[in-house]
Amino acid sequence: MDIKNNILETIGNTPLIRLNKITRELPCTVVAKVDYFNPGNSIKDRMAIKMIEVAEAEGKLKPGGTIIEGTSGNTGMGLALGAIVKGYKCIFVTTDKQSKEKADVLKAMGAEVIVCPTNVEPEDPQSYYSVAARLAKEVPNSYHMNQYDNLANRLAHYETTGPEIWKQTEGKITHLVCTAGTGGTITGTAKYLKEQNPDIKIWAVDAYGSLLTKYFNTGEIDMNQVYPYFSEGFGEDFVPKNYDMSIIDAFTQVTDKDGAVMARKLAKEEGLFCGYSAGSCLKGLMQLKDSLKKDDLVVCIFHDHGSRYVAKIYNDQWMMERGFLEVKTFKDIISGRPANNKLISVKIDQTVSDAVELMRKYDIELIPVMNGTGMAGSISENGLFQKIFSNPDLKNEVIANVMEAAFPLVAFDTPLEKLKSYLTKVNGAVMSKDEAGNYHIITKYDVLQALGS
Repeated sequence: MDIKNNILETIGNTPLIRLNKITRELPCTVVAKVDYFNPGNSIKDRMAIKMIEVAEAEGKLKPGGTIIEGTSGNTGMGLALGAIVKGYKCIFVTTDKQSKEKADVLKAMGAEVIVCPTNVEPEDPQSYYSVAARLAKEVPNSYHMNQYDNLANRLAHYETTGPEIWKQTEGKITHLVCTAGTGGTITGTAKYLKEQNPDIKIWAVDAYGSLLTKYFNTGEIDMNQVYPYFSEGFGEDFVPKNYDMSIIDAFTQVTDKDGAVMARKLAKEEGLFCGYSAGSCLKGLMQLKDSLKKDDLVVCIFHDHGSRYVAKIYNDQWMMERGFLEVKTFKDIISGRPANNKLISVKIDQTVSDAVELMRKYDIELIPVMNGTGMAGSISENGLFQKIFSNPDLKNEVIANVMEAAFPLVAFDTPLEKLKSYLTKVNGAVMSKDEAGNYHIITKYDVLQALGS
């Protein structure tokens, strides 16, 4: 029977999946090594278990001991899985820029999580590197894995990721594209592949705010290149020992926005719900596309799953607040109107005749009914027609006696996509207040116009 003895035996042998839509403009075949199929939903499962195994073999990690690590979340998940199966405790130190979901998952796996500030130097006592190192000295029977300088990190990919890609492509791979963080994935995988075929090109994708690209190009560690960025899981403010820059052929940097937008595009167009680094990896490939030829076979490594970024890159509000998502909102539609365009409304004590006259004069079908405190209801051309047709004398009635329900009131920055859910067969408009407290109305026609522009 094919039964796994524990969860660790499911790590590795992840699929290569062809990209069909986003890469149509490229002359070659592009496939993704989708490592969110690992049990911890990331490629870091591979190196986490290898680091544990090497530490055990070297006598550095003893029975009942505590694993300590500085992690953006994914390595911690892999280590937590290993700890559960092997009987260790875990203390993970992370930064405040990482998604809350990552920390919550680590806690769910039984780990203690300590959050440190992002915007400090690596040597600062508050940095997550320093805190992890200090805890390793203070906690009895503990071992600091240090994925950055622990060469078991790249060994894991030399032994698994590289051979898998070589076998899955039948040795036809021409390019490997991978985001660069600790250096383990790209260095270990590249080392194996280059041993099989030295002509394979290795392209590293970096974040703006990381010093790795300049270090690759010049050999200089320039701290002036370092500044905060939103991209997660790659880019560094120092050079980890796992790197062997001699086997990397090119570095390219991707903006926070481009990586986030491409990740969302992967989900919508390819059905691959990946993390931030996958979007950046693919965007990096697109930036280097002029070097590709018809018979090339490009493998992009997609490190982790999108579920860890639901509150960030997959959240419209988060994206809009950072200027990453160019979506139209209620405010955008109103801003496109003439400055003297004022809301046409009727008061609750006016007559039906007054409403009909306004509809005729301004060629509109929907009018909000206002009272002293705000919206009281609404009048629609269709609703009035039905009532007046049955009772012509209704023209002299006050609006209060014939009005319909008030239009929904939404936030002024509500995205267009969300506005559509308010506009139904029964309800033909939505209302909002601007920063000055003035009311505005948007109808189905307005939304259709905005979608078409």
